[in-house]
Amino acid sequence: MTARSTRCTTAKTRTSRLAAVAAIAVAGSMLLTACGDQTESGSTTEGGSSSAAASKAPLFSKLPADIQKSGVIKVGTDASYAPMEFTDGGKIVGVDPDLGQALSKQLGVKLEFVSGTFDGLITSIYTGRQQLIMSSMTDNKKRQEGLDDNGKKIGKGIDFVDYFSSGVSLLVKKGNPQGVNSLDDLCGKTVAVQRGTIYEDTFKAQAAKCGDKKLTIQAFDTDAEAQTRVKAGGAVADLNDYPVASYIAKTSGGGKDFEVVGNQSDVGLFGIGVSKENTQLRDAVKEALDAIIKDGSYAEVLKKWDVEGSAVKSATINAGK
Repeated sequence: MTARSTRCTTAKTRTSRLAAVAAIAVAGSMLLTACGDQTESGSTTEGGSSSAAASKAPLFSKLPADIQKSGVIKVGTDASYAPMEFTDGGKIVGVDPDLGQALSKQLGVKLEFVSGTFDGLITSIYTGRQQLIMSSMTDNKKRQEGLDDNGKKIGKGIDFVDYFSSGVSLLVKKGNPQGVNSLDDLCGKTVAVQRGTIYEDTFKAQAAKCGDKKLTIQAFDTDAEAQTRVKAGGAVADLNDYPVASYIAKTSGGGKDFEVVGNQSDVGLFGIGVSKENTQLRDAVKEALDAIIKDGSYAEVLKKWDVEGSAVKSATINAGK
């Protein structure tokens, strides 16, 4: 499936958020990410501020001792992917931060979101800089096993707690001047995409199908840069998870910059990434996710951001293909 997927992705506060994000959807978010391993601080979700207070939370005792002591779980994200995660007024907001806040109430600790480039997120888990990834990251075997595009082992791999389902869609310039309605229509053209994402893999696979009718792929650090390229006419399409693509089409330029074309494809799962060596944290997060699905707070978050169609019925571990 998707990029990351999804998902640079409405709600009691939908109107005000739309206005803020529309202004930054293409260019602004390029300034909001750091390079390599995650280093840029962002907003934090609310949770217990001390072990004594947090110990009253239902699942606090299930957490590793070091997290119980610190009262914080550090979460890596790429906050340039509205409505899933983006920066508004200096705070990281969106579907994933709101889900993080709901999880924090079950776990009794603060989930502290830190923004950086998407392709550095898994490395941040390897180095221990972050303990979780919540960034619309697709759960797949390659990431689970630490493999590159050629199947070569490049890392330990990570585990995923799967929490969201989505397909991918093409985002083109408003009016669809090149008449793009499917991946096959891209042969002989230039596309833009965020580097290190599943979307880039999808374009590479399509390039192989195009053969001599070359598909040129321009990869950028952020999806906002890819959007800018499409808007300027330097590329005919970007690829995104459907909720993200739809949100961008509705908000960027007041709905005058882009449109979504074709059918959704490659439906898959987004996962919360965690070190394979930290199964205790992984299992606690899974239990917390099941708890918020059961108590309805999960559904409330998805309704707020208008992405109810991507709900999962229960948490799973490494269910991605």
